[in-house]
Amino acid sequence: MKKHFIPAIAATLVLAAFTVLYANAEETVGARSAILLEASTGAVLYEKAPDERLPIASTTKLMTALVALENASLEEIVTVPGVCETVEGSSMYLKAGQRLTMRELLYGLLLESGNDAAVAIACHISGSVEAFASLMNDRAAVLGLENTHYMNPHGLTQEDHYSSARDLALVMRECMENPLFAQIASTRTVSFGGRTYTNHNKLMWSYEGMITGKTGYTKKAGRTLVTCAERDGLRLICVTLNDGSDWEDHTALYDMGFEGWRMLTPVKAGEIMGSVPVISGLFPSVPVRASTGAGILTRVGEELEVNVVLPKFVYAGIPEGGCAGVAEVKKDGVTVEEIRLEYAESVDRDDSQRLRPLERLKEKLKGAFD
Repeated sequence: MKKHFIPAIAATLVLAAFTVLYANAEETVGARSAILLEASTGAVLYEKAPDERLPIASTTKLMTALVALENASLEEIVTVPGVCETVEGSSMYLKAGQRLTMRELLYGLLLESGNDAAVAIACHISGSVEAFASLMNDRAAVLGLENTHYMNPHGLTQEDHYSSARDLALVMRECMENPLFAQIASTRTVSFGGRTYTNHNKLMWSYEGMITGKTGYTKKAGRTLVTCAERDGLRLICVTLNDGSDWEDHTALYDMGFEGWRMLTPVKAGEIMGSVPVISGLFPSVPVRASTGAGILTRVGEELEVNVVLPKFVYAGIPEGGCAGVAEVKKDGVTVEEIRLEYAESVDRDDSQRLRPLERLKEKLKGAFD
């Protein structure tokens, strides 16, 4: 195999240099715990005590919504149990015996932060708050969350109910992979049942690229906030816990992320990456394409290059989609991604062409191992 450099595709990508001005992270963010995460790769762009176990208030409802969406349909009818009328804190003001769809309850849960909605969902799916919390903990285990334990679906203060900034970022990352969650949670306002519900994340109105977020507050947890924003294909998730200046801190962290980082796609799925000469084929060469794309997180000022590794030639009898080689994406000379290259067409053998001795040997060997 030989490395082939494709100028049109593999030209070095250079971005304008940028100097991040946020010098001392401890002074910039007032949260007790915080993290800024790139969603597709999971790369951490900023962290401050990200694994400390802390009360998380209503950001609990991210997991509540995820478990609900995975265990119920949006059009299921939920009959509100009487216990919902006694739940304290933020509320949809549900009444015992009231009938709503799961969709409506999820809007009330994520936009209005209804604690009564959380209990109604839990009782409908699992029969009780305790049984539903067990489902939440099972889901946390699947996600590999090491510093999370749920005791209820709403986040009101309870012993042994906690999470961490890192774990919450991973929960939001998983939530955003669910299109129904993304649709509901990104809604600014919605009306049903004679009431209008408004998203509590005020950054939805003031920050460019803000997709969604979940607020929370209890006396013990302080202000908690989990948000997600995207610009130019770069999706970031920010979490702050116990933070009296959470709106400002999220804005500052997102500014730092979007100004200092880029998501580049030097190789796109299906992109033709060159061709390989074909011996004894109906066609003299076969085009090669990328089987998948590559989104690479880079700092502004970093360079990327793509080296294409292909054989010098191939013998006819090539199936479309067969492995042809690899595209190496490099950053500072280090390979950070390898993309499988495949033949974009099949090429049959031209029987009118006489095979040379070496080719006949190759054919025999091929048949022996097929």
